[in-house]
Amino acid sequence: MKAAVVNAFGVTPSFQEFPEPEAGDGETVVTVESAAISPIVKLLASGRHYMSAAKAGFVPGVDGIGRDADGKRVYFLFPRAPFGSLAQKSLSARAMTVPVPDILPSDRAAALATGALASWVALSRRAKLQKGETVLIVGATGSSGSMAIQTARHFGATKIVAVGRNNQKLDRLDADVKIALDDAADHLLRAQFDHGIDVVLDFVWGEPAVRILQAATRDRGSRLGEPRLRYVQLGTMAGSEIPIRGDMLRSTGLELMGSGIGSVAVTDLLACAGELLEAAPAAGFDTDFASVPLSKIGEAWNDDSNRRYVILPPQ
Repeated sequence: MKAAVVNAFGVTPSFQEFPEPEAGDGETVVTVESAAISPIVKLLASGRHYMSAAKAGFVPGVDGIGRDADGKRVYFLFPRAPFGSLAQKSLSARAMTVPVPDILPSDRAAALATGALASWVALSRRAKLQKGETVLIVGATGSSGSMAIQTARHFGATKIVAVGRNNQKLDRLDADVKIALDDAADHLLRAQFDHGIDVVLDFVWGEPAVRILQAATRDRGSRLGEPRLRYVQLGTMAGSEIPIRGDMLRSTGLELMGSGIGSVAVTDLLACAGELLEAAPAAGFDTDFASVPLSKIGEAWNDDSNRRYVILPPQ
């Protein structure tokens, strides 16, 4: 079969032949219709992710849309190595598939699942957002950050604060408050926390996280009875480490938590994907993406524009 293959860590996957998978007990061969390139897919292929394979020689891709052995269209998650989703066929545990609504085209379904799953999991399983609460999104101008605005609305957030570096992209977002991370941001951020923020979704970490946490905790030690702030860490595009003072945690209602593979049960991740895809048509979820054939994997993989690419294997 045709596949994108990681022949060496950190090297662009090659479009080439790869052995077809054979299903074992409890597994199904999936004929792939679409699969998205996401940051985690690239990290795993680089060998730098904490769940990267021990050696190269595998097909990348952690999820996708396709037809199982019974002809049913499904979303599948975490296919068995070395048969990732960026190929004509992949290998999935039957228990790791959920149905895809007929109304959703396969490429759109793959783009939505990849873009919105992180925020769906964070809001429903980790922060447990309640209707009427306020959400601040750090990295809101990225594809996952912009999708987080839509999922937060879906879960009942009445106010959304979008934070990012790109003013032009911020202007296009459907957020109630938009804050660019420039020299004036610290004052504006403190004002928002004074008004009340319940949940922070942080897609970038690093220096932006330091500024957000300082704004959230500054001069709040004497404000007894303030509601807890659930700060959910989702990505490290701006840096993997930050300094945190102990009094940030002792003197405020700040709760730091992560959301992702390892901090959320795999069964919950799959359930969230099913919930997301089922809700997507009625909710009107939308995301910008480009569909390209598998043969163009190199061009899509190396595009640094932050655009979401969905790969379409030959049928």
